[in-house]
Amino acid sequence: MDLAVLGLGYVGLPLARGAARAGMSVVGYDVSASVVDGLNAGRSHIDDLAHTDVAEMLSLGFRASIDESVLTDADVVIICVPTPLSSDGLPDLVPVRTAMTAVARHLRPGMMVILESTTYPGATDELVRPILEQTGLVAGRDFNLAFSPERIDPGNPDFGVHNTPKVVGGHTPACTERAAEFYQRFVHTVVRTKGTREAETAKLLENTYRHINIALVNEMARFCHELEIDLWDVIRAASSKPFGYQAFYPGPGVGGHCIPIDPNYLSHNVRARLGYPFRFVELAQEINSTMPAYVAHRAQNLLNDAGKATKGSQILLLGVTYKPNIADQRESPAIPLARHLLTLGANVSYHDPYVPNWVSNGLKMDCVSDLQAAVKDADLVILVQNHFEYDADHLASIAQRFFDTRGVTTGDNARRL
Repeated sequence: MDLAVLGLGYVGLPLARGAARAGMSVVGYDVSASVVDGLNAGRSHIDDLAHTDVAEMLSLGFRASIDESVLTDADVVIICVPTPLSSDGLPDLVPVRTAMTAVARHLRPGMMVILESTTYPGATDELVRPILEQTGLVAGRDFNLAFSPERIDPGNPDFGVHNTPKVVGGHTPACTERAAEFYQRFVHTVVRTKGTREAETAKLLENTYRHINIALVNEMARFCHELEIDLWDVIRAASSKPFGYQAFYPGPGVGGHCIPIDPNYLSHNVRARLGYPFRFVELAQEINSTMPAYVAHRAQNLLNDAGKATKGSQILLLGVTYKPNIADQRESPAIPLARHLLTLGANVSYHDPYVPNWVSNGLKMDCVSDLQAAVKDADLVILVQNHFEYDADHLASIAQRFFDTRGVTTGDNARRL
């Protein structure tokens, strides 16, 4: 077997597909029996792969299993398990430890082990390597070890596994080359780093950069509103500069599997190792995490201006996923926004063409079936995520009040963040 992929979610499944399409023999391992059964029956459970894509993988020899013994014969094992934050906001590496313990049970000389799950700088060497070396095999001598950060952007039609440059850092230079040679079989560009720490930190830098710049425009959105400045027009004007500027846009908060999580790994590592805060990251986290409450406050003011109390008002949320045109709800700002509105006593319902059922804070939100009628009837409509299916200007024209948190409306029928 050329490749075994541990974790068949948004990262692992596209990776397995890319390798299978390149002619490799690929097996997937996941602890979820429903995921495994669905894949073996030709059903996809992620946005980026259709059922036909999974059927193609199966025709190329791919199979999924809940039996970890499938790792034994793999030349390369790649770990793509989730690395969320714990309830107290600290990195939760239990899935990585569990996966590596399983790999260790089947580790053999010559095997290549690659971690793609996001983690803190030094984790490959300090956490992963000791687990694997408990077998008596030594990294860099008996087996190869590397870190290669995942860069999956769910729903992106232009960039996927094959044309997104792959960063690779090995435990030794030879490990780096072995990993690079493997990825070059199905990825156009491979970028080598000096070691695993550099590869780990590169991923954190990418998302910390975005996190901080999003926080910048989110904070500007607040004072521009108070000063009666159209921030969206400001951004449009600034974007005309052909150098030295990259546009970021405000919103109701940050979501997904990277931006709300990855910078915290870096911040925690700095505090734990060096004893002082990574102030940029912690300030950005503070600003971005308060945006749902700010949106709820703005919504309350819009109703107050119309002589309506938030308590008892009908508020309709449009789009509850963390990014447009996909069903992924991980860390979506719609969740804390709904909680704040419910706390204020509003009657909250939602519409989302990708999410037929939505539960927030243990309460099941009502999904409206007739979008046009619901928009007309609501005391306030909040555009949280702008899916392709929404004509925001039209919806704003028929709504009693329309709050656009994405800056996509062009007329005077909506209030923009």
